Amino acid sequence: MKTELKENFISKWKKYFNNTELPITFYFSDSDGNAAKAERPKGWSCLIRELVKVRNGESLCYSAEEIACGGAKRYLGYTDQMAPTFKYFLSCGIPDKMEGERYKISPEVVVESLKFQKTLPAAGKNIIFKRWDKLTETDNPDAVIFFAKGEVLSGLFTLANFDQADPNGVITPFAAGCGSIVHYPYLQKDEENPKAVLGMFDVSARPCMPENMLSFAIPMNKFEKMIGYMDESFLITPSWEKVKTRIP
Repeated sequence: MKTELKENFISKWKKYFNNTELPITFYFSDSDGNAAKAERPKGWSCLIRELVKVRNGESLCYSAEEIACGGAKRYLGYTDQMAPTFKYFLSCGIPDKMEGERYKISPEVVVESLKFQKTLPAAGKNIIFKRWDKLTETDNPDAVIFFAKGEVLSGLFTLANFDQADPNGVITPFAAGCGSIVHYPYLQKDEENPKAVLGMFDVSARPCMPENMLSFAIPMNKFEKMIGYMDESFLITPSWEKVKTRIP
């Protein structure tokens, strides 16, 4: 990434969003991106909780071996396999054998929903997470991920819709937390009209997030355009100044 682009956004972020939390980024690579190798947690662990380290400034490199959650492995593209009982786990469970999460009304609906999922091209590659200010000229992010509350989200949402007539510049697909910040933003980057992804509605992952905070992930090709629009958008108006005073 060009240093000029990185510094330009940091300056504008400080100006319009009171220098609140910077986004993190991710990309797939054959290298480690000069990031520390993530440690595989003992037992099950949610990737969302692990990414707090990245939000705090530590760059991390994952491969399939470092990801402890089976769902994360699937959403990140390291496997397309799942347990035969998954359709029951996500829905009604199996009496006396398995408690269901009841996120879908029936096992049949789970099976149908899986037909909409695609596998990312992650096999044999690493996925590298870095905070925006930690990026170097050798990094080439696929997407940026904001973790933010309402006022910041309102700004990002409006900016994502700034240059298009289609009112759906932001999508909210049903997914695990890692699906909303990696899987769907990655797929959007190759669309003719890439969209931002509002996420972290995953009930299982919510305990890993601060209260009232959601994610807003943007394909990098769309995000570069959004940076370019900041100085001519609503961000320079009195309307935004009123909202800005509510951002810590």
